[in-house]
Amino acid sequence: MSPHRTPAGSKHKPAEAAEAVSGHLGARVNSLRSARGWSLEVLAGASGVSRSMLSQIERDRANPTLAVTLRIARAFEMEIGELLQMPGSMSRVTVIRASDHAYDYRSDKDCRIRTLSPLHLEKDVEFYEVWLQPGGALRSAPHFEGTREFVVVQKGRLRIESAGDAEELCPGDSASYRADVAHSLVNIGRAGALLFLVDIYR
Repeated sequence: MSPHRTPAGSKHKPAEAAEAVSGHLGARVNSLRSARGWSLEVLAGASGVSRSMLSQIERDRANPTLAVTLRIARAFEMEIGELLQMPGSMSRVTVIRASDHAYDYRSDKDCRIRTLSPLHLEKDVEFYEVWLQPGGALRSAPHFEGTREFVVVQKGRLRIESAGDAEELCPGDSASYRADVAHSLVNIGRAGALLFLVDIYR
C-alpha cells in the first residue's frame, strides 16, 4: 500500500471519533451534574463556563474547546482524561475514585454516605460507605417488600434496630436484617463509626 493512499473506509473515521467524544461529553456532564444535584447555574459558577454554553454542550449542540473542557473537569474535581473517558475505550473495570463527589449521597453533621456502586446501572444491589458521628443515626423508612440490608462495622460501635429487635456491633462484626420495615443504624460509641452497607432488593 502506498504511504500516501487513504485506506478504504477510513476517510471519515477522525470526524466520527470527534463526534462520538463530543456526544459522550455532553451526556457525561449532564450525568455528573445531575448526580450532584447541581443546576446549570451552579456548574457555570464552579467552572467559569456560561450557562448557555453548558446547555449546548449537554445537548450535543456545541463542540467545546480544550480550555472549556478543562474548566468543566476541574469543576467536578476531575482530570480531563476522566471526564472524557469513553465507554469501552479503556479498562472494563469500573473504578469509583475517592475524589469523585458525584457519589456523595448524603453529608451532614451526623452522617455521611457515599455510594460505592455505579450510578448508571439498573441494579438490585446497592453498596454504601457510611460514616456516623458520635450519637449520629441513620434512620430509614421501610424499603420495598423483601429488601434486606447487610452491614459490617469497620470502626466504632453500632446499634442496629429493625422490626423491634436491636443488636450491638463492634469492629469486624457483621449483621443482616429486614429493611422492608423501619430500621436504624445508631453510633453508640464515643468516636466516629465507619461501616459498609449493602442493600439487596428482591
